[in-house]
Amino acid sequence: MSTSLHVVCPACNATNRIPGQRLADAPKCGKCHEILFTGSALELTDDSLKKHLEHNDIPVLVDFWAPWCGPCKMMAPAYEQAAATLEPHVRLAKLNTETHQQSAARFQFRSIPTLIVFQNGRELARQSGAMSAADIVRWARQATGV
Repeated sequence: MSTSLHVVCPACNATNRIPGQRLADAPKCGKCHEILFTGSALELTDDSLKKHLEHNDIPVLVDFWAPWCGPCKMMAPAYEQAAATLEPHVRLAKLNTETHQQSAARFQFRSIPTLIVFQNGRELARQSGAMSAADIVRWARQATGV
């Protein structure tokens, strides 16, 4: 028997139940019918961050960044590359710390970019500083075991 996983839709934030062995089959949201895994990082808000952290059964890797941050801008293309590699086993998301200061304050980091991996709402690992796509993928896989 297959294990089902809950996956939050990047388009409408509805929670979907997907058979684990079907994650790589381009599943679509039952509510809005958009593809659940786009191979790119999802831009989150304070509200959607909470939903994705608490309702995804797959690990969620969040890039906490700001538009004025040079290393953040430098790492952005690498983060997108990592999203294409890690999905559907890890959801990659970004949170603008300037626009969403409430969430930024909640996680108490001192520098950006900061990457934090979450599983079932709990922090598994964090890393500050810009990284290459290969380093992001390696670090995320090590932190999540996928």
